[in-house]
Amino acid sequence: MNTSDFITLLEEHQEKSVLFEYAPGMLVGTNYHITEVKHITVDAVDCGAGTDAWKETVVQLWESPSELGKPDHMSAYKALGILKKVGQMKAYQMDATVKIEYGNAMFHTTQLHVNDFEIKEKKLILKLHVQPTDCKAKETCGVTETVQTETNSCAPGSGCC
Repeated sequence: MNTSDFITLLEEHQEKSVLFEYAPGMLVGTNYHITEVKHITVDAVDCGAGTDAWKETVVQLWESPSELGKPDHMSAYKALGILKKVGQMKAYQMDATVKIEYGNAMFHTTQLHVNDFEIKEKKLILKLHVQPTDCKAKETCGVTETVQTETNSCAPGSGCC
């Protein structure tokens, strides 16, 4: 989901609570806050010496220990207000991929992609998932699409990695 789609989704459901499902059946607590919005430019070189660049919008969530047991999740209206204020200070790249940065004591901190959403009663549930790493230079490195079981398939001197 890109930044434009994310903001539009919140605009269309301002009266709903926003829930983040970071793993199947696991929700970010009602005590979450949006603590940071990052406008990231990635300028990368892959293991086959290919270059690439892209933009990301990363929304960081944090659960406040002092608000454990809070009855309601943040509303889309409030989340949208935060995002709009950020956008006035630093303009969004609207086609940038949006990611949600989150972690807790039982789930390592990571940046999760918004994979899908569900409307359930007065809730907007954003379905998050971890995007696995991948070799972007498969052709250059001679990596096939099947799972590699050979441990030294990207060994030093092989022309890859």
